[in-house]
Amino acid sequence: MTIGSTSTTQPAPEERDEAAVHEQLQQVQTLYPSRVVLTTYPSQLGIDPVSLNWGAKTPAERGPVVASRNQDTIGKRNAIGAGGGSYCIYRALAVAIGALAPNHRPDFRLTEPTHKIGPFGTWSDPEKIVSLDPWGHAVVEHFSDYTEQGVDVRPTIAITKAHMKLAEIDDAIAKGILKRDGDIVTENGELKVVKVASEPVWYLPGVAKRFGISEAVLRRALFEDTGGMYPELITRPDLQVFLPPIGGLTVYIFGNPEHIPDPTKRLTMRVHDECNGSDVFGSDICTCKPYLIYSIEECAREAQNGGVGVVVYFRKEGRALGEVTKYLVYNARKRQEGGDTAANYFKRTEFVAGVKDMRFQALMPDILHWLGVTRIDRFISMSNMKYEAIVGSGIEIVERVEIPEDRMPADAKVEIEAKVADGYFTTGAVHTGDSLDTVKGRNWDEIAH
Repeated sequence: MTIGSTSTTQPAPEERDEAAVHEQLQQVQTLYPSRVVLTTYPSQLGIDPVSLNWGAKTPAERGPVVASRNQDTIGKRNAIGAGGGSYCIYRALAVAIGALAPNHRPDFRLTEPTHKIGPFGTWSDPEKIVSLDPWGHAVVEHFSDYTEQGVDVRPTIAITKAHMKLAEIDDAIAKGILKRDGDIVTENGELKVVKVASEPVWYLPGVAKRFGISEAVLRRALFEDTGGMYPELITRPDLQVFLPPIGGLTVYIFGNPEHIPDPTKRLTMRVHDECNGSDVFGSDICTCKPYLIYSIEECAREAQNGGVGVVVYFRKEGRALGEVTKYLVYNARKRQEGGDTAANYFKRTEFVAGVKDMRFQALMPDILHWLGVTRIDRFISMSNMKYEAIVGSGIEIVERVEIPEDRMPADAKVEIEAKVADGYFTTGAVHTGDSLDTVKGRNWDEIAH
């Protein structure tokens, strides 16, 4: 050893690894002092779920939806999954990094709905509503006795009001489509709206019946295709409610919400599925944003004429295939031999995703039944799947309204003509066979169509 040097003994690599593992275990035990519970079983000691009777006539008879796994509630859970829809993962991350206490209980004072909606008879009909909790907005009003006893009950619906400011609405006012009336449209051109946000709450027997499959098949598919994330889908057949980790929906109401179930008032409606590229950023490869803007104008105009307008916005990006899949399909469409044609529009989606559409509108009418809709006077949609789902659920549609020709981007002709050929509503001509090959989108490098 060199004179004047010092020597310290360093732990061996395996000792350092063991120390790091021990430290991590200590951190986990500090955050979660109880043992890991991978799943539960109906007859297990300590399992006593809060009574939940889907379709009961009153909230007291129905009971609250309880999904929390905190120490005080885990034995009382009557639902599989976690609150918050797809945002439950961010909540877990917030807990993991110490930004949120795992036992945090929300203070729901002053959060009550700004407007009263319902109740309607459909709320207690297990055939009409199976994908949302009809009492999900009324936790403070009807289930406070449970929260006072320490049961963690969370709202899954919120109702508020707001103003909307859109450049397109300024244009509509300038063109005389809408007028500043101080009621629906303010003097500075803002739209007054009532907004409803809803997270998914699935009554599994009803969802299975809606799709014509067995509940056992539904549970197994949900278990397998979420990577086994929810073992209680298999081990707890007594739990019939599932909170899936998917996006929810937002309702925008123009005019008085009390007019929605009123048969003497006209109702204009659009059911819109999310398209971030068009709705937010203005991509012109589809008609999503122009159709959405047109429907907002028509809904506001209906409200100004004494009726009511409703836009329902579902988080089903890229026909529920997702934005990554959608962009892969865009690439394939633009690169295929012969160019981007209506004839191959759906084929390219099927080549990538295996299916052309996964929105499956069977559950969509539930929110309409929650709103008390019985008749839609003007349905701003060309979708045959949406139309058939709504009418099949018992709601009358008087008039179907297609997107005006002058609102349609040139590159979106491929989409519309392919959809019309596949069954979408139109009052115009329908391309078939070889004529679909003549409907072609622009190439990437073309500035103009």
